Amino acid sequence: MNKKRKKINETRLRRKNRTGAKIFGTLEKPRLSVFKSHFYTYAQLIDDSAGKTLVSASTHELKELKSKTRVDEARSLGELVAKKALEKKISSAIFNRGSYAYHGRVKAVAEGARKGGLKI
Repeated sequence: MNKKRKKINETRLRRKNRTGAKIFGTLEKPRLSVFKSHFYTYAQLIDDSAGKTLVSASTHELKELKSKTRVDEARSLGELVAKKALEKKISSAIFNRGSYAYHGRVKAVAEGARKGGLKI
C-alpha cells in the first residue's frame, strides 16, 4: 500500500471513530448504521448493548429501482428500513453516518427513514 492510500485510510478510520464514539444503540433506540460501496448502499439497525443486528436492508433488495440514481435508491432504502423497523415495533433510532459526510446517499437514507416514519 502506498503512503497516500495509507494516509487516506487512517484519516477515514479516525473520522469513523470520532463520530461513532458518542453513538450507542439500545433495544429501544437502536443505531442506524449506513455503509456505502461503489454501487450499493446498506443500512442496519443495531442494538449495541446486545451486539445484535435488529433490522437490515440493502439496495440489492430494491430490484425494481435499478434504473433510478443511487441517491433515489438510497432514499427508498431508508423507507424500507423504516418499514421493517416499524414492523418490529421500533419507532426511533440514532443515525450513525460512519466516516461519510452527511450528503448524497447518506443524507438520502436518513431522509427516507424519516419519511417512512422512523424518528431520527
